[in-house]
Amino acid sequence: MDVTVAGRAAGSAVPPDAIETIMRLAVLLSAGLPSTRAWTYLAEDGGPLVTAAARAAGAGGDVGTVLAAAGGAWADAAAVWTVAVETGAPLADTLRAVGGALRDAAEVRADVGVALAEPVATARLLGWLPVLGIPLGAALGFDPVGILFSDVRGMSCLGAGVTLVVVAQAWSRRLSRRARPPTSVPGLRAELWAVALSAGASADRARDLVDAVLPRSASDDEPADEAARTVDFAHRAGVPAAELLRADAWLARHRARTEGRTAAARLSTRLLLPLGVCTLPAFLLLGVVPMMLGVLQSGALP
Repeated sequence: MDVTVAGRAAGSAVPPDAIETIMRLAVLLSAGLPSTRAWTYLAEDGGPLVTAAARAAGAGGDVGTVLAAAGGAWADAAAVWTVAVETGAPLADTLRAVGGALRDAAEVRADVGVALAEPVATARLLGWLPVLGIPLGAALGFDPVGILFSDVRGMSCLGAGVTLVVVAQAWSRRLSRRARPPTSVPGLRAELWAVALSAGASADRARDLVDAVLPRSASDDEPADEAARTVDFAHRAGVPAAELLRADAWLARHRARTEGRTAAARLSTRLLLPLGVCTLPAFLLLGVVPMMLGVLQSGALP
């Protein structure tokens, strides 16, 4: 079976946890098992993706290609595996170190997700406020539905109110998306540089390997030459570049956690903008104004 095809087929199923698999693989390799046997043991209860990786390892194929085809955290695991294999870095130590980094990054995303949950849920709940104005008017004895669909002024209110509701929902979703952390792993590029340099690769070789397994994207927050500047500084200072790179990676994750929590805190305030500008006026147009028009039509007011 072609390795790439097998990886894509595995990626279509629900893959096991990438970080857990990496850490288990590191333990097996630390115990002295060759990589082929380690993957075989993991494949016993690891699902189709790990089974495909075990077959690739047994056939001498590219395990990294299989893992990368699944996407998500598996693509990060594939990058780690490929850099370690290409440079001859100790697989057990490399997987354990970078697996811990991936776990830290997952914790950052989880923390930010928890912080965002409350303001996002509140915004969704308040988004239904204008719609609740219609049954509220009916409960008070008015006919808001009839007014909104038969009276010219009511139809104007209906059109304006629905437009404001749609704008409020789109505005809130955009604010929520902007507050969410990026899907990329903070500091992963620096971690991969550290793996390559620790194995004795040159700076040029490390750059080529990392760029090959971790292509740059518009959402990548790490400056393109940040790792190269760190390596140059380490050479000028006469200190191990790998340690500085790992420190940079830790700082990147720390900044991501801090910035994520700050964005979540700001989101609670920013969501008040669509609430005040769109949601509350829509409630007045769909709930309050039809009741007033009903009162005027009934002749209760002169």
